[in-house]
Amino acid sequence: MKLPGKALVLVTAIALFATASPAAEIRIGVAEALTGPVAKYGVPIRNGFALAAEEINAKGGIKGNKIELIIEDEQGKKEEAINVFKKFIFKDRTLAIFGPTLSNSAFAADPIANAQKTIVFGTSNTAEGITAIGPYVFRNSIAEADILPKVVGVAKKKLGLKKVAILYGNDDSFTKSGYDVFKRVVEQEKLQVLTTETFAKGDIDFSAQLTKIKNLNPDAIICSALVEEAANIILQARKLGMPERIRFIGGNGFNSAKLMEIAGKAAEGSISGSPWFLDDPSAKNQEFVRTYTAKFSIPPDQFAAQAYDALYIMAEGIKAAKLSGNLEKDRTALRNALAKVKNFKGVGGLFSFNENRDAAQKGRVLIIKKGKFSLYAE
Repeated sequence: MKLPGKALVLVTAIALFATASPAAEIRIGVAEALTGPVAKYGVPIRNGFALAAEEINAKGGIKGNKIELIIEDEQGKKEEAINVFKKFIFKDRTLAIFGPTLSNSAFAADPIANAQKTIVFGTSNTAEGITAIGPYVFRNSIAEADILPKVVGVAKKKLGLKKVAILYGNDDSFTKSGYDVFKRVVEQEKLQVLTTETFAKGDIDFSAQLTKIKNLNPDAIICSALVEEAANIILQARKLGMPERIRFIGGNGFNSAKLMEIAGKAAEGSISGSPWFLDDPSAKNQEFVRTYTAKFSIPPDQFAAQAYDALYIMAEGIKAAKLSGNLEKDRTALRNALAKVKNFKGVGGLFSFNENRDAAQKGRVLIIKKGKFSLYAE
């Protein structure tokens, strides 16, 4: 007998979450940039999710139900992120969504999930205003507004900064937001800004801006950029004879191993902020680093670590949500339960959501030493 459409949906939803069936699956969408320039962030993020899902399922899943990750490539493009979100919500009928990779794409796609009362959980979106999109938007990535003041303050104290130059991408939500925060912090720290220069996403020649900055002789260059542009800026600066005493201070875009891979020794001494770093001695982190490296033949980065923690955080919410089998009601129940997650101990340290569903987590200041991120200040 052929069931009517609504009945079929109900049967599917019940099968999906019935705790009596050990074969039931909890479907979660993962929208990340797996191709193109932004894949430098998206691929480690996907790997972090995959490892966490594998571990959770190997231990019996969540109340006997296995996690099924539905992974799609949103290519780091707003239009693709929108299409993938619609697929997850209306076709795949996922319980929740992780992603997208860039804040630019989040501002485009997150409102769709929020309007459909479907959780969207960002692990790499740090621009201001992300969770203000709506009550179904969460993130465990520390906002630039929360970490950059500490980064600049520590750099000023340790390096005796007095005058800086600012360089930022003016056509991207993340880099523009980073600039806005840096500008406020520089004013608060009473640092002299010698010049503010801009560039566009995809630019490869920064010689004009860097020559001007070099002639002004700043103590540091504050740079809000994604990793490819950031690495090329640093590399070109050193090739132009910019002395090593002029440090680069960056935002979340710096926190990828690709920075060192592209810029090489030129990246030494660059400063940024993150809740996580590779050599954190905690037993939980070191086990994660070992397992991830063995599985993917490369050490994890911050983005892999935040994705790994994010799925475990989501699992805490699912455990507490008491899912019923009605997908629409379950999405709301999960939203309410997820917002209450407090004091989760992950590889990035102790994590809670604050009242705005942003990360309430300790940020650290990092410096690149001998080709890797090292702790500069707690």
